[in-house]
Amino acid sequence: MTHRTERADLAADCANCFALCCVGLAFTASQDFAVDKSAGTPCPNLAADDRCSIHAGLRGRGFKGCTVYDCFGAGQKLSQETFGGVSWREAPQTAPRMFAALPVMRQLHEMLWYLAEAETLASASALRTELLWSAEETERLARAPLDDLLALDLSAHRAGISELLSEVSSLMRAGIGAGRKKDRRGADLIGARLTGADLRGADLRGAYLIGADLAGADLRRADLIGADLRDANLAGADLTGAIFVTQTQLNAALGDAGTRIPDGLTRPSHWQ
Repeated sequence: MTHRTERADLAADCANCFALCCVGLAFTASQDFAVDKSAGTPCPNLAADDRCSIHAGLRGRGFKGCTVYDCFGAGQKLSQETFGGVSWREAPQTAPRMFAALPVMRQLHEMLWYLAEAETLASASALRTELLWSAEETERLARAPLDDLLALDLSAHRAGISELLSEVSSLMRAGIGAGRKKDRRGADLIGARLTGADLRGADLRGAYLIGADLAGADLRRADLIGADLRDANLAGADLTGAIFVTQTQLNAALGDAGTRIPDGLTRPSHWQ
């Protein structure tokens, strides 16, 4: 096998999407969204050309949640490939199935994002064959006909990928800070005071870090897959080499010029 998933192919391309997230997804009035919106109903800010009319000022207008969401390229995949470039506006009868397919395709593309990173880690070289096979199989599922996509047992496929990525994580974090408690998988750390904490190589998979104070924390080579970093304070924190971090997680957190982020990600504009 020579296949390698490229992360560039997993970046959202809104110009080639039919604004699927702005229509297909529901949101509730909260600190993240200024209004209620049901699934399948266009956002009131969506223009006729499928562009957001307040894109430059989403946070200031109460739509912070929109700046956090990332489809990992699923939107344009569905729009241009699965549905052949024919939008829900042109063919309204396709809208329900198009919107139903979005969360399925997004999860497949999110898995591809993690697998793409895992393929680049020298520590995971022993698992390269399994990683390549998993990426090829996930891409095959993402290219499947619509009926097959909607009938996919996503939980079963995700479970297999999760187990493989857990092995990658163990290899990547092996030997770091031996003797210190590192397993915080799924831990409730909401609002926790972790200023300057030594979390090198910590397993924080799925941890709830909402509003946690991680200022100056050392998160080098920590596993942050699925960790909830909403409003977590990452000012001055070091995430160098942290694995399975997404742009969505950074966008949801708070940081500053001193925050060191993993390669390949972008410092959010609101980190001023």
